[in-house]
Parts: sequence; C-alpha cells; structure tokens
Amino acid sequence: MSRLRPASRTLPIRESVIREMTRLAVSVGAVNLSQGYPDFDPPPEVTEAAKAAIDSGVNQYTNPWGLPLLRERLAAQYRAWLGWEVEADRHVTVTCGVTEGLSSVMLALLDPGDEVLVLEPAHDNYWPVVHLAGAVPVPVALEGPAYALDVDRLAAAVTPRTKVLLLNTPHNPTGRVFDEAELAALADVVTRHDLVLVTDEIYDRLVYDGRRHRCPGAVDGLHERTVTVSGLGKTFAVTGWRLGYVIAPEAFADAVHKVHDFATICAPAPLQAAAAAALDLPEPYYDGLVAEYTARRALALDVLRGVGFEVASPEGAYYLLADYRGLPGPAPSQDPTSFAAWLTTEVGVAVVPGDAAYTLEGYGAGTVRVAFCKRLETLKAAGERFAAALG
Repeated sequence: MSRLRPASRTLPIRESVIREMTRLAVSVGAVNLSQGYPDFDPPPEVTEAAKAAIDSGVNQYTNPWGLPLLRERLAAQYRAWLGWEVEADRHVTVTCGVTEGLSSVMLALLDPGDEVLVLEPAHDNYWPVVHLAGAVPVPVALEGPAYALDVDRLAAAVTPRTKVLLLNTPHNPTGRVFDEAELAALADVVTRHDLVLVTDEIYDRLVYDGRRHRCPGAVDGLHERTVTVSGLGKTFAVTGWRLGYVIAPEAFADAVHKVHDFATICAPAPLQAAAAAALDLPEPYYDGLVAEYTARRALALDVLRGVGFEVASPEGAYYLLADYRGLPGPAPSQDPTSFAAWLTTEVGVAVVPGDAAYTLEGYGAGTVRVAFCKRLETLKAAGERFAAALG
C-alpha cells in the first residue's frame, strides 16, 4: 500500500459544519446566525489593555502554562468556584482557546482504544479531539424537548474501556443548564465507574432567569477526578483571541502542561495580559452581560416564533434549537442540511443544521441551531428576511 496517504486517525473526522455555514454566509451575503461569535466589540477596558500590553513590550513567549498574572486571577476564581486549593503554578494551563484546551486534555488523558462518553447533541469539535487522541467517542442522547440528563442511559453506556465523560454545561446547542439533582446523579455514575469528568464550561457566565452556573467539579466526590475547561472568548466577545484554560488536579495537570507546551508553546502574550484585565472587571459587568443577552434571547424568540418556528427558551448559552417542520411551503420537507443551505442562500439567514450536532442516526431531524450572540440590529435584520420569505 502506498505511503502517500493521510494518517488513519484523520479519516473519521469531517470538517466543521458550523464554520462551513459561515463560509457560505459570507459568500452569499447572508445574516450570519450560524457560528457562535458576537458581532459587537469587547469591553473597551479589555481592548485598551491589549493595546497597552503591546505598547509596553508584552510581545514574546510567556511561560507555556500562561502569563503568571492571568494564572493567578484564574486560580483565585476557581478556588472559590471549585472549593479546592487551586494553585496557579501547579493546576492552571492557559490554552489557545477551548478547542485546544480540550484537545490537550484528551491527548493527556487517553490511550488508544479508551472510550469517551459524549452527550449528544454536542459541539462538532468533540468527536475530532477524541479521534485524534486515538480514542473512541460513545454517543449518549439527551432526548428533546427537555434534554434532561438520563442517568440510567448514561450508566448503561459505560464499558470496561470507558475512561472519560465529556460534559458541556451550560449546554450548546440546547441551552440546558444541568441542575443540582442531575449533577449529583452524574457524580454517582462517574465515581461508581471510576471515570474522569472533563467539562466544557465556556458559557459559565451566560445563564438566565436568576440561575447560577455550578461547576460540576465542585460537586462532592468529583474534586480529584474533574478537569475543567473554559475560556474568555464568549464572556468578553473576543472569540478571535483564542484564549482558553484548563484547571486540572495534580494527577492530570503535569500531563496537560506537557501536551500544551509542545502543541502551541503559549497563547498570545498581549492578549493574555488583556485577559487578566478582563477578569478584574467588577460584578456589574456580568449583570449587564446577562441583561443584554436576555434581551437578545427575547428578540430572537419573537423573530423565530413569529414566522412559525417552534422553539423553547434556553436556560443558558446563546443558541436556540428551532424546529422548522411547522413552517408553510416546501422547505419544511427538507433534511436539516438542505434546509439550512436554503435558508442561507434563498432567505439570506445562515443557521446550522441540527443533525450536525449528532452522530446518532435519526437525531436532529427538522431542527436548526440559531445563534443570538448578535446586535439587536442584526437580529432584527434576520427577522425582516424571515418575514419576507416565510411570513
């Protein structure tokens, strides 16, 4: 057999459907409600801090684990959130976004043939990071419309090869914020089967209607077996800065350090300095952030429901799963990929097909994901295009 072929580990991986929809949106001038990035500026304090860092010479490599000041800020935050003595030098790794953080964690934790439980629907980077580590993703469905955690189904998916459970809360794309009872039941499965819990908590500050995010790693029994991954891109509208981080107990932190070091060396130095400044913003910033996103959520719900989509209000994050099967006309008969392409090219509004969040056969039918992390003017423009085509 010829050696002129790619590695077999890449063969199960498809390109990101989310980013493909953005490329399509750009090519046809559609309003982009597909990829989850804000179309408004970060807080001025944050951008000014980045400029100041560049001007003051913070332009070379940092310590691979991250700028000391930023790691200290993160350690202090997670000592309070996780309830154990997080140390900046031992437990914190600043990464190039959550995707690199998850990739480094999977490479650090998994051996070839290990299994990873992945709750579906899921973000489309989860399966590739598992495959690239030589492991096997095992899907476990969250059934709509409630998308509640089915602990019996989760436990039934565990085999002798299962090592990791990957959990995303607040959840993309359903908007679920898993509650105390669900987290307690999940903790029982993790501890009873001697698993490692890896969490993606990138939307930790975006929870609505008086809810509060609870770090799963703070649940009794999970402190020593949870690796927490999160980032700053969504909270501070700097997704393009690629700033994530990993908080890991001693058993895993050194391995994550090594993988990250040889993968990227370090995250961008001046942007790390700006991130430290961002974490100094007072609590009213976060109150205002939630209030603004609550308004965006309300407008997006009105827009979608007004033309016939069926959609539930999310508890957290900034996505809506919209069912289009009740819409009038020929479009609702299409599969999600064709429907999303039709919306983008013919209606002028880009979304993500719902089945892109699944590997399970038959799931996601009749749904699309809509991102509402946009200016109110952008959401109104999308509403006008929907109304013209579907109203």
